[in-house]
Amino acid sequence: MLALILILIPLIGSLLLFLLRGSNAGVSKNIALLTSLIEFAVAAYAFITFDSQTLIEIKYAWMKDLKINFHLGIDGISLLMIALTGFLVPLIVLSTFKYSYKKTESFYSLILLAQAALMGVFMAKDIFLFYFFYEVALIPVYFLAAIWGGVNAPRITFKMFVYTMFGSLFMLVAVVYLYIKASTANIQELYTAAKFLSPTSQNLLFWAFFIAFAIKMPVLPFHTWQPDTYSESPTAATMLLSGLLSKMGVYGLIRILLPLAPIGLSNYGMIAMVLSIIGLIYGSVIAIQQNNIKRLIAYSSFAHMGLMAAGVLSGTLSGIQGALLQMVAHGINAVGLFFIVKIMYDRTNTRDLNSLGGITQNTPALSIYFMIIMLGSVALPLTNGFVGEFLLLKGVFDKNAWLGGIAGLTIILGAVYMLRMMQRSMFGERNAVTSEFSDVKGTEIAVLLPIAAVVLLMGIFPNVFLKITEPAVNSLLQLIHP
Repeated sequence: MLALILILIPLIGSLLLFLLRGSNAGVSKNIALLTSLIEFAVAAYAFITFDSQTLIEIKYAWMKDLKINFHLGIDGISLLMIALTGFLVPLIVLSTFKYSYKKTESFYSLILLAQAALMGVFMAKDIFLFYFFYEVALIPVYFLAAIWGGVNAPRITFKMFVYTMFGSLFMLVAVVYLYIKASTANIQELYTAAKFLSPTSQNLLFWAFFIAFAIKMPVLPFHTWQPDTYSESPTAATMLLSGLLSKMGVYGLIRILLPLAPIGLSNYGMIAMVLSIIGLIYGSVIAIQQNNIKRLIAYSSFAHMGLMAAGVLSGTLSGIQGALLQMVAHGINAVGLFFIVKIMYDRTNTRDLNSLGGITQNTPALSIYFMIIMLGSVALPLTNGFVGEFLLLKGVFDKNAWLGGIAGLTIILGAVYMLRMMQRSMFGERNAVTSEFSDVKGTEIAVLLPIAAVVLLMGIFPNVFLKITEPAVNSLLQLIHP
């Protein structure tokens, strides 16, 4: 029942807001925040009370004759994503409180609908249900970006929509093929059935699923929709895309691709790893050249997703464990950084690093929050990014030392673009643009303080997360390397 509740809470909140069209904006904001906080409390309860020996599962007949079920479950892999989603959505909602939006109730209704779909993706145990939630999650974010984004948002978000629909077609073909071959949609049963597929079938499944998930992350060469979409979308939509929706792609690699196409992974995993690492280096180099701070963080996210994909495709315990930790760390850091960019833009009306500088002289609190989150992004020891990145690099290195060495350049390149961003925006001399820059207060602190706290807590206590995921990852590895 817990799994069902995690979907119903944001779904009911979304429907309530939809029915309250035309209501007071403050009422809509409070309903959205209250709903997301209740969801956070349930997700926190699931996280605190989780026992890998106890099965958390719910199953209802959906299309009985076709053996397709509404089947949800929670294990160590999905639990981290549930906790991340439950933690970030209230902060995303709270980050919008000081702003006015047209059709306020629709704006928050879409955010909660996206949360419900994300929870469904991370808990689905039926492959058609997984596909359903995977597609539904895109729809509210598409409308958030297209309606409340910049002047070019409709054109740019349509490009994102076309890209993701292209990937979804590949996934749908793979899902239907598996269902026909196995006569079941149960993901656990498909794991067993996939062992008896021919090498050619597994190779095709590998590429079909890889393309679908690579577009969502994104991974080279399927990334061209991402920088413009992140830049033109309203900050709340950018946070959802970078912090949560991109993680559906990595989660799909772990939950779907690896155990359903182990022969394909063995034959073509190295090619996909090379693409991911090329994207990692490319994204980092482009990030260094950016003066638009929002685009810089967008390319940084692209680079991080490449490293996560490479770690998963290594098919090692370290690589997969590292990807799971890094998904959580990157989601938290990305939301924090994009919110800080929004704060800067509100006070200066610019995202150009050339126009910023000297902000730290007036903003001791913002400077501390920015420093902590930035250090998490560059994977400094005792921050949330360190253990995940270390395990990712170890996983890639264990698979191929040369690729591991190249991927290791991310440590240097990441430090360069992040430190450059902080130095040029926060330090130096104040100018006409930044002379009146005020420190964070109110809801801004309420968003940044929990993020900064988790950046440090994850870095100090990483074993809390590793112990949760290890049993589920080991079970997965037995399917990949029997």
